[in-house]
Parts: sequence; structure tokens; C-alpha cells
Amino acid sequence: MEITTIQTQDAPTPAGHYSQAVVYNGLVFVAGQLAIDPRTGEKKLGSIEEQTEQVLKNVGAILKAANSDLSRALKMTVYISDINLWSAVNEVYAKVLGEHRPARAVIPTRELHHGFLIEIDAVAATYS
Repeated sequence: MEITTIQTQDAPTPAGHYSQAVVYNGLVFVAGQLAIDPRTGEKKLGSIEEQTEQVLKNVGAILKAANSDLSRALKMTVYISDINLWSAVNEVYAKVLGEHRPARAVIPTRELHHGFLIEIDAVAATYS
């Protein structure tokens, strides 16, 4: 079984014992991403719209490092701290993904690590 781990400076460095993503058999499995600026390490704890945009940038950067991109996403899981934030999240999500509509699950949680409002993980196909 050949598994490739992905590590890019264009996304936040993992804070625990996990990889940003792993690639196996043409699929990329992206670990849950938070709204952290990868260049500064700053936790972006602003509006849900700002956090959603940063999280999707991080997912996109990891996919790029794995020879994929958001247009190749097959499934995304969105964790949000309050289901009442969903319409704002969905608006940013739709703007970023455009016509592409991967399968998706939305999971409301009571709270996320460090006061974040959103976390997203993904599965995508590679180009090769």
C-alpha cells in the first residue's frame, strides 16, 4: 500500500500527530482545516464569512500540493459551531466553489477548538 503524505507551507502546519493530507490510490484525504493564516500562524477569529474563506483557501492549498484542486473535490464535511451560521457559510462556499458541487455533510457542533466557528475536511481526486 503506497501512501503519500502532503505537507505544504501554503497551509497551516499540523498542531498534532497528523498530516495535512494523505494521497492513496488517486484520492486526497485532507485533514480538517481551521481559519489559520499559514504565513503568520494567526488564528482568524473574525466573521463566519472570513473564517469560511480562509478555511477553503487552506483546503485548496493542500489540494494543490497534492496535484488536485477544489474543482476535483468529491466530498466535503463542514463542521460549524452554530447551525444558524449555515446560510452565511453556504453563501461563501458557493462563491468559492462556483458551479462545482461536491457531496457534502454539514455537522453542527457546540464549539470548535480555540474558538473557531468552522472546520472543513475534504476528499478529492488527483489529476494523475
